Amino acid sequence: MSDIKIKSAFISVFNKEGLDVIILKLASQGVRIVSTGGTYNFICELGVEATKVEDITTYPSILGGRVKTLHPGIFGGILARRDVPEDLNQVEQYNIPLFDLVIVDLYPFEETVASGGTDQAIIEKIDIGGVSLIRAGAKNFKDVLIISSRSQYEKLLEMLENNNGVTTLNERLFFAGEAFNLTSNYDTAIFNWFNRDSHSVCFKHSLTTAEHLRYGENPHQQGVFFGDLGVIFDQLHGKEISYNNLLDIDSALGLIDEFDDITVAILKHNNACGVASRATVREAWDAALACDPVSAYGGVAVLNRPVDEEAATEMDKIFLEVVIAPGYTGNALEILKHKKNRIILLRKKVVQTHETFRSMLGGVLWQERDNANEAEADMKPVTDVVPTKEQFDDMVFANRIVKHSRSNAIVLAKDGQLCASGIGQTSRIDALKQAIEKAGAFGFNLDGAVMASDAYFPFADSVETAFNAGITAVVQPGGSVRDKDSIDFCNNNKIAMVFTGVRHFKH
Repeated sequence: MSDIKIKSAFISVFNKEGLDVIILKLASQGVRIVSTGGTYNFICELGVEATKVEDITTYPSILGGRVKTLHPGIFGGILARRDVPEDLNQVEQYNIPLFDLVIVDLYPFEETVASGGTDQAIIEKIDIGGVSLIRAGAKNFKDVLIISSRSQYEKLLEMLENNNGVTTLNERLFFAGEAFNLTSNYDTAIFNWFNRDSHSVCFKHSLTTAEHLRYGENPHQQGVFFGDLGVIFDQLHGKEISYNNLLDIDSALGLIDEFDDITVAILKHNNACGVASRATVREAWDAALACDPVSAYGGVAVLNRPVDEEAATEMDKIFLEVVIAPGYTGNALEILKHKKNRIILLRKKVVQTHETFRSMLGGVLWQERDNANEAEADMKPVTDVVPTKEQFDDMVFANRIVKHSRSNAIVLAKDGQLCASGIGQTSRIDALKQAIEKAGAFGFNLDGAVMASDAYFPFADSVETAFNAGITAVVQPGGSVRDKDSIDFCNNNKIAMVFTGVRHFKH
């Protein structure tokens, strides 16, 4: 039988919000209700008659509420197949009531973890009976409608009002799928809490929040973001965020988080085309834009300080697709809103996750996030010339940028400003030549500038080319079998060079 009239319901929920309307509608349609503890009291307070679960199981709630519903008298009424005579004979034999509707939610496990609950509080929020009831109702969707979240109450109410409590097979199948989606996500969250020290090597992630994008990387590709962007930022203005916007935003946040001083970065296609640290936001913007005003057009601007009116006025003079900042003071927001489609984001204080992963060859490639951040103390001089304090500052600055640039990557910097970068090249020397050429195109004098490399130099040609361009200090990981060749060239030409021992490949 495809269509089933709801005549009896089992209801047991942790959160009672919105349940009253459902209860009253069920009562008006003559539905018999069986319930537990607090839910039973809630129903009675509405003036609706209900049966206590204990009256069916003949057992009270025991073990501090850990065991209430785990009994054949309840599960038999949910799992009994109406088209199997043996099942119907058994429920009649044991006087088990049949249920056409099950409304159950789960203890707030993830919310308890997120709130910083104690281990014992978290463990007590691992639902046992609720999960079992939901799975039972979903398994027997041919005969039972399972409602597993209060977010489904509106749909249930429509079904009760429009169909007089009659459910179709397709409706029950839909809600069964939603139920298993919920329980699988719940179990994944529990496992990941138990596995927070990663003693079990496996990949389990479950995201039930999804945002459909206009398209993927290109218009002919579909795209969806799984996750909650509202945790990271609030969108204050502009068009719908695209797949490529999200890639740039992720890269922008990763880069700007490297800096404590007032800093502005401009990115295009996940790479920095302008970065500068200055005494004011306006000065930082001017210096960042000067790095490459051509690439900045249509780019993403990210700041680690609130945007003020003065900076906003200058930023509004070019087309920026996205602006990200922790705040907007005075009239800054209204100024930036002059461009109708410009995406303006208010960033929230969120710590990046400690892991990254991507799909690969039909599987998933996982790694720890590159959280290494080399300070001056981590840079070991390997040449006769020791860097000055100013050179060390610029090398720390440049090294933070090259860490977030596509390999092979070279960054040239001077006085807290990106002069140019060479990115995504198949050889390191080509990356350097690209950076030097770009710096010249935008009028940068590289005399006294520093060079940062994301990996070691396999030959001395890179330091020689850098020297000829005016570079006086170099930071690199070291580790090549030919490190001595580069060190010798630097010593012979009075260049300072330091090793960090940390490679920053990014692919």
